[in-house]
Amino acid sequence: MPYVWVPEWHKNHGLHLHFGVGQFIPRGKIAAAWGRGHVHIKLKSARLPAGAGSLAQARANAGYLSKYVSKTFEAEDDPAKERPRGLHRFDVAQGFTPKTTRIWATSRAELIEFASGAMGGAPERMWFSADEEEWEGPPSLWLQW
Repeated sequence: MPYVWVPEWHKNHGLHLHFGVGQFIPRGKIAAAWGRGHVHIKLKSARLPAGAGSLAQARANAGYLSKYVSKTFEAEDDPAKERPRGLHRFDVAQGFTPKTTRIWATSRAELIEFASGAMGGAPERMWFSADEEEWEGPPSLWLQW
C-alpha cells in the first residue's frame, strides 16, 4: 500500500509523524500496527465539495503534508535531535519512491510546455518569483497540477 510520512519535532511533546495514505484505514488497525503511542486521524479531504474526485483529494492531502515537508527539521531545544543536512524530509512505502524527472529549457514558457507534456496537461496553479516585488532569491517558479 502506498503511503508517505513526514516527521516533525513538536516543542510540547517530542517527535511525531504526519502520515498519508490513499484509502481509509480504521484507527484501531493503525494504532495496533503503530504501537508507539497516540494515534489521531483527520480526513483531509472532508472539506472538499461533494463529488470531488481523486485528484482533488490527492491535492488536499499533498497540501497538508507539504506544510511539514517544507519545515526545518531542527530541534531548537536539543541539537542532538537535528536531522543531518542533505537528507530528505519525508519517506514513502517501499517500492513507491518518487521518480525524478529533469527538464531543461531555455525559457519559462518552454519549461512549462515540457512539464505540461510530462504531466499530461496544463498546470492548474502557477507562481512566479518575478511577480513578487520583494523576492530576493534566485528566479523560481512553482506549478501545481
